[in-house]
Amino acid sequence: MVVKKAAHSAYEIHYHLVIPLKYRKILMGREVEEYFVWVCKEIEKRYEIEFERVGADKNHVHVLCSAAPRYAPSEIIRLIKGITAREIFKKFPGLRKELWGGEFWSDGKFVGTVGEGGNKNVIERYIERQGSSPAEVQLSFWLCGVKYPTFQGGDWVY
Repeated sequence: MVVKKAAHSAYEIHYHLVIPLKYRKILMGREVEEYFVWVCKEIEKRYEIEFERVGADKNHVHVLCSAAPRYAPSEIIRLIKGITAREIFKKFPGLRKELWGGEFWSDGKFVGTVGEGGNKNVIERYIERQGSSPAEVQLSFWLCGVKYPTFQGGDWVY
């Protein structure tokens, strides 16, 4: 257990965030994913947010992060979505043409809090395996006893 300290507080908060791309378009190639991770590391330098794991599948990203209690989960997602979209569009201007409205991220999101025990380890492994065979990842994830929502047809299915 690692308790972090910020101005006037000590905390141990981990969030599992899932952020889908607009229209669930398959645009998260290797270069975009690597640049997304780099931008997240730059966000770390400016805000009290630590990115513990970042994984991407072709149409969504998973983030396991820790943040100071002054940031609400919705604010963390707003920061990540806003900054990464702006920077990704600067680096890859052709992506804007793929997205009719010019927005990179969907309005949807998933936020879950993660405990320091076995649950955090399961989430870390799941995020590391993004892009693996879905059957392999899903089976091992369900065997660990954790129910994880999936995004299907515009809704989260639990």
